Amino acid sequence: MSALGIDALSAILLIPIGTAALLALLPGYWVTARLNVVATLATLVAALSLFFSERSAPGHYLLVDDLNIVFVALNTFVGFTTSVFSASYIAHELETGRLTPTYLRFYHAMYQILMFAMNLALTANNIGLMWVAIELATLTTVLMVGIYRTHEALEAAWKYFILGSVGIALALFGTILVYLAARPVVGEGQDAMLWTVLIDRVARFDPALLNVAFVFLLLGYGTKVGLVPLHAWLPDAHAEGPTPISAVLSGLLLNVALYAILRFKMLLAANTRAIAPGPLMVALGLISVVFAAFMLYRRRDIKRMFAYSSIEHMGIIAFAFGMGGPLANFAGLLHMTMHSLTKSAIFFTVGHISQVKGSQKMADINGLTETHPALGWTLVVGVFAISGLPPLGIFMSEFLVVSSTFARQPLLAITLVLGLLVAFGALLLRLNGLAFGEPTGSTAPAKASYVPMYAHLGLVLAAGLYLPPPLVAWFQHVASLLG
Repeated sequence: MSALGIDALSAILLIPIGTAALLALLPGYWVTARLNVVATLATLVAALSLFFSERSAPGHYLLVDDLNIVFVALNTFVGFTTSVFSASYIAHELETGRLTPTYLRFYHAMYQILMFAMNLALTANNIGLMWVAIELATLTTVLMVGIYRTHEALEAAWKYFILGSVGIALALFGTILVYLAARPVVGEGQDAMLWTVLIDRVARFDPALLNVAFVFLLLGYGTKVGLVPLHAWLPDAHAEGPTPISAVLSGLLLNVALYAILRFKMLLAANTRAIAPGPLMVALGLISVVFAAFMLYRRRDIKRMFAYSSIEHMGIIAFAFGMGGPLANFAGLLHMTMHSLTKSAIFFTVGHISQVKGSQKMADINGLTETHPALGWTLVVGVFAISGLPPLGIFMSEFLVVSSTFARQPLLAITLVLGLLVAFGALLLRLNGLAFGEPTGSTAPAKASYVPMYAHLGLVLAAGLYLPPPLVAWFQHVASLLG
């Protein structure tokens, strides 16, 4: 890799961790909030520079390849826009006394540690290092979910910690089994844990060990993805934690765990004697879609409702990657990107709505298009987008998933479409009251940062109307790597 590439890769990791140390020491909201934004912007610039830098042979710890660069770019972009939203959101929390200056300093430092952990997980060439990074990201978000120190927030953080620990323990056992499968072929030591070595020699690994390993890895990292029945932590974490963390959880952390699953899926696909990993992912994905779709009808808390929507969409993405093939993999990548942008925009909107209304209960925030037109209509567009209505980007990705499935497994496609329609009905039912019902709650003006919301939804609309050929070619290339 050229000097630019080395500097860029180092910056992606060093900027967040260095900023976190600085933020832990600095007093005052004005300085910490702005430094948080500047640091995430610098990390985004470093990530984008990876597209233009020359790559050398992967190291023993870090790797930049055609697969993870897509995830890194999306991760740093949403991380930056969320930090911009967070600046105005957290200022309101400070004014109302929900957070103190000490907690704000802790919050901003933890935000940068989270960005560091996710970027490390995505660029790790060592499966053990990747596991450590995802565990660090989990522990960081646990602390941030409980930052309000209310009974409900602490309970949600504790549930997240317990279920996350179970999941990461299963993932650790699966990682050890992969090492045991590699050791007779590769030999003992660090080489038996490097992605680049494993993928080259996996055809000679013991398929029985690989099969068992993937089951544990899918269950372990699937807990982080929020796949049913491993999802119980996700609605509580979204509902009780700060809204910027809800945006990061739905838009980024779930993708990082999915990335780990995809890496191990590629290993199994390269060993012809191992089980096909696709059907397991298809099953968990389809169950998640159908279950979450029906659960949407029972929600009364707006953040909890969109948490179940995240479960549904991660199910769609897991289903698409499980189906495999050039078209389904392309659709999975596109859907992952569109979901990250759309769901984070929705949480940006919901965060400001809940602050203005002083409640997350949907009964208290009806009639938004009348009381707060900008937030109300932004929520309408966001729900239309996440429901898969044209001409927004998720319509294209869902259409590709369904059409590719119809061509190969019509019965699965019918079940998938049923889940999508049920979820669509639930979201529109709730949106009717939220946006157009009899106004309830406060009518005080919103002190919101609208730029992140509009930027994300603008990109989703642009993608639905026109995908640039270089982006299509890049996604097609990455889809071919996934098998």
